[in-house]
Amino acid sequence: MSLLASKSPLYATLKSLGALYLFILFGLFLDSFYLLEITKDAQFYANISMVIGFVITFWQVNKRIREQMIYAVIIGILGEYLFSVALGMYIYRLENVPHYVPLGHALVYVAVLYFSRAKSIIKHRIKLEKVLSIFIFIYASIFLILKNDVFGFAMTIATLLILRNKPRERLFYVAMYISVAYLEIIGTNYLCWKWPATAWGIFDFLPSHNPPSGISFFYFLLDLGTLWFYKKRHKIAWSRMKNIRKIRLQTTHSVN
Repeated sequence: MSLLASKSPLYATLKSLGALYLFILFGLFLDSFYLLEITKDAQFYANISMVIGFVITFWQVNKRIREQMIYAVIIGILGEYLFSVALGMYIYRLENVPHYVPLGHALVYVAVLYFSRAKSIIKHRIKLEKVLSIFIFIYASIFLILKNDVFGFAMTIATLLILRNKPRERLFYVAMYISVAYLEIIGTNYLCWKWPATAWGIFDFLPSHNPPSGISFFYFLLDLGTLWFYKKRHKIAWSRMKNIRKIRLQTTHSVN
């Protein structure tokens, strides 16, 4: 059964986000402090696991998504070296950028994209957006109150405010927020990486938790960058798609 054409929201969720979350749980375990008690090559096994997962996903998606996965990896590499190595926004266990991380960015992007485009999910889009947005606000508020996570809360509020004027992208980004929050909780608890006690370890007026709740705000740069590269590479096709959308919108208004 096709994920996108599935009539079951549960099936679509399990095959996209469910599969992603299980892979994150397993893949990051291979680079965790648990495995370090057994082998010094933990990160190597995590890298191999990610390469296998990436290749399998790459050959299962269509040509357009493959291209976007490549862009996501490129932007992921640049972003990781900028934010982690150059700016010290967070630090990986071995103080490097593990090879599995940029590839992982692409897998997160694809899983959330397929989830948000599934017909059974789109059918309940409005309700899902409201429920997930409320969950996100509560989640960030708990981190703020119990963990003094001012940095994460500020990014969360900024995200929710931006999404108020982005109805077409809202479901994708709230699902991305949830997925990144899950990823960060697993990764930091496995001690794969660590966030400083304040934003960038510099701004004392922005206390942060490990991880900060709203860190998906920076993942949005990856998503926007991936889409920007695709638009630049396919200007004619993208222009044609925008025109089709306008015609459909005008037709809908005429009928109403």
